[in-house]
Amino acid sequence: MTFPSHYLNESALVLFSGGQDSATCLAWALAQFGRVETLGFDYGQRHAIELECRKTLREGMTALNPLWSERLGEDHTLALGALGDISETALTRNAEIAMAENGLPNTFVPGRNIIFLTFAAALAARRGIRHIITGVCETDYSGYPDCRDDTIKAVQVALNLGMESRYVLHTPLMWIDKAETWRLAKNIGGQSLVTLINQESHTCYMGERGPAHAWGHGCGHCPACDLRKAGWENYNGPAPHA
Repeated sequence: MTFPSHYLNESALVLFSGGQDSATCLAWALAQFGRVETLGFDYGQRHAIELECRKTLREGMTALNPLWSERLGEDHTLALGALGDISETALTRNAEIAMAENGLPNTFVPGRNIIFLTFAAALAARRGIRHIITGVCETDYSGYPDCRDDTIKAVQVALNLGMESRYVLHTPLMWIDKAETWRLAKNIGGQSLVTLINQESHTCYMGERGPAHAWGHGCGHCPACDLRKAGWENYNGPAPHA
């Protein structure tokens, strides 16, 4: 896959949770930036097992491509327990996943992506990084307002004004669905990358790994698993019946 060559002289910071979307974004960044660092957040999420997947995914990507191995830099993890403490959501509490009275799913953690991007920018300032990459999208998602393009553009403006900087927030998945995300991964790293992300990333809200499904690990019935399963089947065709 061909990308603008001028990025090869620049560094990027990827918000890397350990899920399908952020893993695809990491590969996207490694394909075009000269140096790439990763950032994960521990905010008391029920599916904290995703944080354990990050190391395996990073190691897997460096094994896939020697150039990616040269480009992949430091990994960072920030503890944001206060976000979990103040959030009454199904992602940070043992609660049934459902729609809330405000019309949003109760898996929505208010302010999460805004906070993540603010801390990412603060870290990027210390690391001398201008490009920040996040896997949010508004094409195939659960309706979170902080995943929308208008929100990300507004955050970029606020960060640049408030930090006297010129950050660029990249959202390579903003206008594509989960099936297209799998296609993007294949275009970047071939079937080996698709297999790595399928087997080693974690998206399930319930934090369940267990036996692998055709589309990866997960409980198989939460909204995140439903999206991932539907995307995989649209990309690869439904699994044959036993």
